[in-house]
Parts: sequence; structure tokens; C-alpha cells
Amino acid sequence: MWGWLWGRRGPSGFGAASTAEEVTAGVDATSLTAIVTGATNGIGKETARVLALRGAQVIIPARTLESGLKVKESLAEQVPSAKLHVMEMDLSSLSSVRDFARSFDASHEHLNILVNNAGIMACPYQLSKDGVELQFATNHVGHFLLTNLLLDKMKSTARETGVQGRIINVSSIAHKRSDGTCFELNKLNDKARYQPFIAYAHSKLANILHANELSRRFQEEGCNLTANSLHPGVIFTNIIRYVAANRALVSVVSPVANLFLKSVPQGAATTCYLALHPSLKDVSGKYFADCNEATPTAVARDSELAKRLWSFSEELVEINDADRVTEHQNEAA
Repeated sequence: MWGWLWGRRGPSGFGAASTAEEVTAGVDATSLTAIVTGATNGIGKETARVLALRGAQVIIPARTLESGLKVKESLAEQVPSAKLHVMEMDLSSLSSVRDFARSFDASHEHLNILVNNAGIMACPYQLSKDGVELQFATNHVGHFLLTNLLLDKMKSTARETGVQGRIINVSSIAHKRSDGTCFELNKLNDKARYQPFIAYAHSKLANILHANELSRRFQEEGCNLTANSLHPGVIFTNIIRYVAANRALVSVVSPVANLFLKSVPQGAATTCYLALHPSLKDVSGKYFADCNEATPTAVARDSELAKRLWSFSEELVEINDADRVTEHQNEAA
């Protein structure tokens, strides 16, 4: 907090007070295509705006086309030159994620940047359509499947263009509340044990482990992709809607909280930094906060746990060869 209040900057030259526009100043992204999940509000919307401002073609997945088109219209007013496309997707539904991936593959030749940003926080106990605790299903499982379905597209893009692809998982400092013993379906789905904030922490730990395991696999395979995770900071956005059920209280607390919390442009800075800044070339498997490398918990750095989470996630989504668009099919197309 004090680093933010006094504008302290880290080795990157940026800090907690830096904005998404500041950290991407001078970057030309006109040749890039990006997907930003959760771009209909909050820091996801600001991330999409700034990527579009720098020239990137930005795909906005939305649960309904109506909500997505409203966001597109709003962003186009701010960035008249924006190249924005809205596509329907509900991250909590595996069939919806598969439909999106198929549609995207058929309609877009390249994918350079995938920002796994969407999330829900501390909601009442619910199961997804696929029978998984809703926070874990939305924040991790949907993104895990989406990423896997798009990997071949990202690999072929990097190979054909020579531009390194980047995957960014938006995690949270809340991951510190997870001990990593949760990655079993009977534990995740146990209503008697359910604690909203702890469940959120489990999903945010999974975001970091997912990025780390992706990075390990990329390095092992030798493909030109990177994967990193981040804590965006504490921002007063729509993600707190389940926590802040008392709207009257929110109206009182919000002006005071905004004096000490990050603004949305500041909250989107680390994501945009990881997505576009040239200094991040070849940087992979790292965790960032305030646009600088940070150290997550020991559990979040556990490579064996990351592998176990990957296997568990594969079981949940039942990935098979039929789900993925193979590199051979991409090349034939």
C-alpha cells in the first residue's frame, strides 16, 4: 500500500501506481490478435481497451452477445480505431468453451495473446453445469480447457509469424490462503466444507500452477510461447458483487476504499505489461505484481503439485484428440 501511495517503482521502471496505458506507451500491437476473457467489465474491459488502443485485434468473449456488443460499443467510442470482435462464451460451461474455440479457429487465422482474466469471487455454494464447484469451474477449469483448445493455434501463429505468443493468467494474492490440498473433486464439491473465500483462493492458486506447468511444457517442447501469472492488486470492481450484498454499505465504503485501493487503469497495468511489453520476451513461468516479478507461496511454486493439477484438470474436462484442432489440421487449412 505504501509503495502505491508514494509511487515507488520496481526494477521494471513501473510500480503499483502505473497505469495500463503508461506501461504500454510506444508499443505497436497492430499485427497482434488477442483474446481477453472477462472483458465486459472491470480490469478485463480496461485490458481490452488498452490492447485495442495499441492496435491489437481484440476478441471479447461474453456470456451473451447483447452484453458483449454493449461493451464493444462503449470501447469503440473511446478508441474509434479499435478492432473488436464479440463472440459468445460461458466459461463455467465446458460445452460453451468448446463451441467458442471451434468458432474462433474457423474465423481467425492467428492468435498471439491469451489473457485468462475472467473470474468470480466468494459466491454462494453452487455447482457448474458440469458438476464442479462454480468458482473453480469458472476461474480455472474453463480457462484450462480454453487454453488447451487454443494452444495449437498459438503455436502455429508463433511459428508462422516469428512473434512469441503470450498466455497471461490473472491470479490473486488470495492464493496464499490455499494450502494446495484441494485438488480432488470430492473436496472441491463438499458443500459442508465450503468457505467462499477459501474456494476462491483454491482457484487462484490453480491459476498460478497452471501457468507454471504451461511454461514447463513449452520449454520442454521448445515452442515459442510463454506463460505467466499475476496479482493485479486490490481493486473495487464488479467481482465483489457476491461479497457486497449490502449495496447501501458499498455506497458508503466505496469512496473511502478508493482512496487506498488501485483504480481500474492501475489494476489492468500488470496484465497489459505482461501482454505487450518487449522486456517480457522469453520470460516465462513467473508471477508478477505491480508490473514486477514477485514471489508467490511455496505451494504455488510446487512443480509436482502443478503436474497433479494438470492431470486432475484433464480428468475434469475430459480432453481428448477429438477436442483439439491438431497442428496437422491447421496446416492443411
